[in-house]
Amino acid sequence: MKKEAPLHALASYLPDGTFEQVMEFLHMYKVHLTITRERQSILGDYRHPDGNGKGHRISINGSLNKYSFLLTLLHEIAHLTTFNKYANRVLAHGKEWKHEYSVILRDFVGKNYLPHDVEQAVRKSMMNPAASSCSDENLMRVLRNYDAKKETHFLVEQLPPNQLFKTKDGRIFRKGERIRKRYRCEEVASKRIYLFSPLYEVEPVD
Repeated sequence: MKKEAPLHALASYLPDGTFEQVMEFLHMYKVHLTITRERQSILGDYRHPDGNGKGHRISINGSLNKYSFLLTLLHEIAHLTTFNKYANRVLAHGKEWKHEYSVILRDFVGKNYLPHDVEQAVRKSMMNPAASSCSDENLMRVLRNYDAKKETHFLVEQLPPNQLFKTKDGRIFRKGERIRKRYRCEEVASKRIYLFSPLYEVEPVD
């Protein structure tokens, strides 16, 4: 479910001091911004203008903490500026997008908008931005420090071997061995194998 975001209300989703800069982007590119309820698969998305008169459209999960919300919004704005320059002639998260995102991020660091740990992680990620904050383990670990705490939820990496756990959609898995950057886990019902990020949040079950 989506809801329109009154521009004056946007400030409550952003870190103090960033509203005016964000609004400059939204006004400059006439962005239609939508804030959504939590989506399991994506944090935000960008859709370019189409032939039906729709302009630039961005949607962001409203459940994100302020720093995650800002970085996700800037991530999508970078898609917008990349599209304006290259249309669909470049990869979605190729070198052109990485450059645009890094340039945008530079205007938000060094201004006390972000806590020290988030700022350091952002500066590091600017050297080679990941396709999403979820893909950047260091940045995601830091951003999680500012999420609302859930006493019954843990990261996959925090669970002992063979622990059963439940995902947001209710499916049950058994934690297996780590293979490179992910954990090999078996879905109990189907016996199918899935690879989980060590930072994926789940609920242990008996």
